[in-house]
Amino acid sequence: MVLVGVLLAYLLLAYVVLPASWKHHEHEPGLAALPMVTRTASGIPGDALNVGLVGSKEDVLRAMHAAGWFPADPITLRTSIEIVGSVVLDRPYRDAPVSPLYYDDKKEQLAFEKPDGRSADRRHHVRFWQVLDKGTDGRPVWLGSATFDRGVGLSHDTGQVTHHIAPDIDAERDLLMRDLREAGMVQDFFQISGTGPTLFGRNGEGDPYYTDGEIDVATLVIDGVRQAEPPITLPPPPLIAVKDAVWHGVSNAISQ
Repeated sequence: MVLVGVLLAYLLLAYVVLPASWKHHEHEPGLAALPMVTRTASGIPGDALNVGLVGSKEDVLRAMHAAGWFPADPITLRTSIEIVGSVVLDRPYRDAPVSPLYYDDKKEQLAFEKPDGRSADRRHHVRFWQVLDKGTDGRPVWLGSATFDRGVGLSHDTGQVTHHIAPDIDAERDLLMRDLREAGMVQDFFQISGTGPTLFGRNGEGDPYYTDGEIDVATLVIDGVRQAEPPITLPPPPLIAVKDAVWHGVSNAISQ
């Protein structure tokens, strides 16, 4: 009964309260008109965008290194053989390549991963695209898609060998933001609208996912200078906070 009540409350917010009223980009208005989902090389909708960073490329590289995330190797014959060996022989490959995704017809410009276990079979990973040369504070703005590879299998859509993602992509967003915060690499956090609340999404490989549809953005420290004070979190508009509270009840019920 609790689950039914939570779902009814979610549906009321999702389909009665105007979804347009949930859009919020007050901290970075230049992102308001951008699409919030990636695409595969075949043009199929891919992973949803769920994270963002503000800072130069060098700031991003320093911050991700400090947070314990490793740059992914490019896809070559050697790295392709190496990742197969990692999975089959259960040996470490913390820089394993990731399959390409596209945003605005451009392949990811940066990709990072954090191993979960010995091999590249299971790993946290994120791809980033620079979407604004200058945001509100004059620094570049990046949007990214953070997901968890739970294992290797066949694509539900193409039949090709690929990684399959875990459905709770908000958990991966939260993990990355927590790692950056604990590394002292964040000046402040804020939130913008992403794809919107999604219960039954599917990525380009046919893997299901669910999300509250928000993008957490971290404004990074400059030149990798660690910040001793806790970063400021800029609050979302009240309606967004209500929506997120309802959604978290839904997602908790789903995960249980």
